[in-house]
Amino acid sequence: QVQLVESGGGLVQAGDSLRLSCAASGRTTFSIYRVGWFRQAPGKERDYVAQISWNGGNTYYTDSVKGRFTISRDNAKNTVYLQMSSLKPEDTAVYYCAASAGLGTSERRATSDYNHWGQGTQVTVSS
Repeated sequence: QVQLVESGGGLVQAGDSLRLSCAASGRTTFSIYRVGWFRQAPGKERDYVAQISWNGGNTYYTDSVKGRFTISRDNAKNTVYLQMSSLKPEDTAVYYCAASAGLGTSERRATSDYNHWGQGTQVTVSS
């Protein structure tokens, strides 16, 4: 079992940057987990943002954040990061990290592909 805690959200202006962190804990080996970031705006579904494979060798992004967001991980620190740059008002949402055990490297975009979730961190981008 793994517990996930997100941090780093906040209120920023359009064009600013933020780095979100997802810290994992629990009696497990975090390095075998793929990790995804999702976001949910008020009244909307939870949408996929990015994913990183267990060893960091494969990363994937939804089209709207490509070139602006970077996902990375430090398995020694049991932490995954989402560096967000050139933020836009439409990036405003609660951001969640999610994890599932697996050594595969294929992209997993569905919420049902992940069975561990954090509580979320709010990101608000003003225009």
